[in-house]
Amino acid sequence: MARYDAVADLSFRVDDVTLDQTRMDTSSGFERVTTTITLGGPADGRGEDVTYDTPDHERLVRAGPPDLAGDYTLAEFSRALDDTDLWPDPPEREVSRHYRRWAYESAALDAALRQNDLSFGDALDTDYDPVRFVVSTRLTGDPPDASKVREWLDIDPDSEFKLDATPDWSPDLCAELADTGAVRVVDLKGHYEGTDVDNPGDPDFYARILDSFPDAIIEDPALTDDTLAVLADDQSRVSFDAPITSVQSVRDLPFEPDVLNVKPSRFGTVESLLEFIDYADEHDIDLYGGGQFELGVGRDHLHALASLFYPDSPNDVAPAEYNRPEPASGLPKSPLSPPTDPRGLDW
Repeated sequence: MARYDAVADLSFRVDDVTLDQTRMDTSSGFERVTTTITLGGPADGRGEDVTYDTPDHERLVRAGPPDLAGDYTLAEFSRALDDTDLWPDPPEREVSRHYRRWAYESAALDAALRQNDLSFGDALDTDYDPVRFVVSTRLTGDPPDASKVREWLDIDPDSEFKLDATPDWSPDLCAELADTGAVRVVDLKGHYEGTDVDNPGDPDFYARILDSFPDAIIEDPALTDDTLAVLADDQSRVSFDAPITSVQSVRDLPFEPDVLNVKPSRFGTVESLLEFIDYADEHDIDLYGGGQFELGVGRDHLHALASLFYPDSPNDVAPAEYNRPEPASGLPKSPLSPPTDPRGLDW
């Protein structure tokens, strides 16, 4: 049975909708703003809008939430959202439409499960497992150096990493990072446009990364004739993140992937996400979780999903404190233990 079928007919009630903003400075040098969507009812459900542009959040709070009061099944609520304008003004970026839709959809799933006294694992008849996570960061310095990785390793020698590589990584830096034995994913950021993290599709840069980290997952290379030629012998460890928004987006890739990053907010709807996870199972595609600098309940949801579907992968779902500007001691370590009595999308 498709996973979505297990939750589509869960009934729940929405009495009101409330919005709450959260802010935090991040290790990537920007202030993160998110909005928590709460669907009030006999048991509340919450989701987190991870839209990146602060003006979008400010306009949302000024306009107030839509009227979604009523009785639904999860599938009926999703259809109601099809006819609901969630944007008082057009978003700064079109991809943000999926992010806000996911906030409402995940809040609805949370409410439906809670009002039926279920966890997501209960609904799917699946056990929660401990969640392995990696520390995700971009190196600092000009030129960049390995100091931030060293700081994390001094705090926890068992730390593993997902690193955002840039073309100014020297061969010596690559060798130093590789010698730690802790780099699990290298993100090339080749599918972003108009952001502070854009990277060019440089074949020489890609070859240097592939050679330096022969066992790491290589994420989001730009796809050109030149880069595809460099990647040809390593396709089994080439992963994608930004382009993956549906099953069709996987089918549109130039080769069949063996591994993919899954960020739930990119899919927009619960149905689309679960259809994708079903597809990955059917096609033997390994998955690992990704985050969007969630500051609250959205991070818990990532942990619950990773726990149920890809717990042993190098998941980029570290607790939110790992995204603060400086490494700190006393944080939860990998793997994260599952909750003893979860409800809804709790973790």
